[in-house]
Amino acid sequence: MSRNRTERLVNLVICLLSTRRFLTAAQIVATVPGYEHNAEDPREHEAFQRKFERDKAELRDLGVPLETGTASVFDTEPGYRIARRDYALPDVHLEPDETAAVGIAARLWQHAGLAAAATSGLLKLRAAGVDVDVHATLGVEPVVTVDPAFPALQTAARERQEVRFDYRTPEDDAAQTRRLQPWGVVSWRGRWYVVGHDLDREATRSFRLSRVVGAVTTVGQPGAFQSPPDTDLISHVARWSGPVEHPNRATLLVRPGRAAGMRRWAEEVVPGPDGDRMVISYSEPDAFARWVVGYGADVVVLGPDDVRKATIARLRDLVDALDSVATEGAAAEGATAPVGARTQP
Repeated sequence: MSRNRTERLVNLVICLLSTRRFLTAAQIVATVPGYEHNAEDPREHEAFQRKFERDKAELRDLGVPLETGTASVFDTEPGYRIARRDYALPDVHLEPDETAAVGIAARLWQHAGLAAAATSGLLKLRAAGVDVDVHATLGVEPVVTVDPAFPALQTAARERQEVRFDYRTPEDDAAQTRRLQPWGVVSWRGRWYVVGHDLDREATRSFRLSRVVGAVTTVGQPGAFQSPPDTDLISHVARWSGPVEHPNRATLLVRPGRAAGMRRWAEEVVPGPDGDRMVISYSEPDAFARWVVGYGADVVVLGPDDVRKATIARLRDLVDALDSVATEGAAAEGATAPVGARTQP
């Protein structure tokens, strides 16, 4: 958001909080800096109306309780105000352990695709007088990975916007296009799912995000549907997913004292000079490899071969992604460097 628009919105909030009666658009123009225009000029007045509508929508998106009404029955033009009783934040008191939990959650979502929401939550807490230090618990580092389809589906569910995506099931070789009205995205047993109304099958369906192929495309305008009230998305996913079976076993070499999350799932642990040899059950090599790679150099896959290959492939993808980012950064730096600097050996 530009600085001018930020100042205009702040001034608009102050203006509407400072009055008990409803202010018309003309009165707001005369009071709030940034709305000045020639009302006799149709173009300028139309531009003001568009700007004012955008600002009202922005305030409502930010949670500001903007009211519309008239001061008396004789008024023909609606006015606007913000009721202080609805705008004021209640007292927020957090214990030290609760504050630490909020800081960990903020760091978690900054890594997992909801950085904007995490930042907004911290700002609201600080506005209420609660200072959350996200670096106060650096000894505990949350690790959550999300699938590439997560941001688009999570945004579409929040905006109530229909989506279309290609989806591949284990039984099908080719992906099929699905049309969905997403109600929400949830995590169940380490995997992410989107739940909503399947427009082709006219029924409630859940889809695992790791099986979404390619990009997610939004269709139509936001607010096109409403999710059923009191819908338990987790229960729906659990009911349709069934029990998770782990028929396979992998052998891993783990550094002493590291990978505590992995140790909780170990069926066997044999200490050795190079580390602890562990046996852990798994179902799908690719999903298991993604989990193993999250522990970095603390874990080495000893077998079986399908897990080793999947882990190596995942590591190569990460290296390629980092190389691509480095190449783009070098190209951008070269493009902005002085001409003389480019010609030097």
